[in-house]
Amino acid sequence: MDLEKHAAAPAPEAAAPAGLRASDADRDRIAEILSHALAEGRLTAEEHSERLDSLYELKTVGELDVLVRDLPAGAAAAAAPRPAFPPAAAVDPAGPVETVVAVFSSSARKGRWRPGARTRAVSVLGDITIDLTEAVFEQQVTEINVTSVLGNVEILVPENVTLRGYGSGVLGNFEVRGEGASTDPQAPVVIVRGFALLGNIEAHPKLGSRLVDLAQKLRKRLDG
Repeated sequence: MDLEKHAAAPAPEAAAPAGLRASDADRDRIAEILSHALAEGRLTAEEHSERLDSLYELKTVGELDVLVRDLPAGAAAAAAPRPAFPPAAAVDPAGPVETVVAVFSSSARKGRWRPGARTRAVSVLGDITIDLTEAVFEQQVTEINVTSVLGNVEILVPENVTLRGYGSGVLGNFEVRGEGASTDPQAPVVIVRGFALLGNIEAHPKLGSRLVDLAQKLRKRLDG
């Protein structure tokens, strides 16, 4: 046998044990597969939404894999038409998390800015505003983790962004309004996770603000 012409194929990368706790990178991988399956018509918008909701509730790698068991393993890398807001291949899942802190003070993120895939907001006797109504989304799923202790945190999103919330409060308030309002399967998804201790966390759409409207206004300014 000619060993040079019949080199052994490299061994496949070992899969993570099914019982292993899922990491952020594991969830990003599954979210990308689901997004491509939606773009290819393998999933309906409702099925995509249901599986994405489950994605952030399941705990182990094995449970996550069940969500894509009926989808082609190569869907995440397929060259099929991609969503207008694809999962950010250019965003490093292990990259730094943007942090917004307000301690006895106030802090804000607003205007034309580019939020990362993950943002952490911490308010201690302070006020934080995270305004995404004019933000440039470079990934489909954006996650904001919020901790409020005797503070106030408000998150604003465009009307046609899919908003989801998972959180609680102890003698405080955690409220996400307008969850799942967007019916556009290509719209960005903003997930707010939070815990309020004697504090307040609110996330809701800003009436009259839509991503398509902002894009049209920007084009008019450039053309003018």
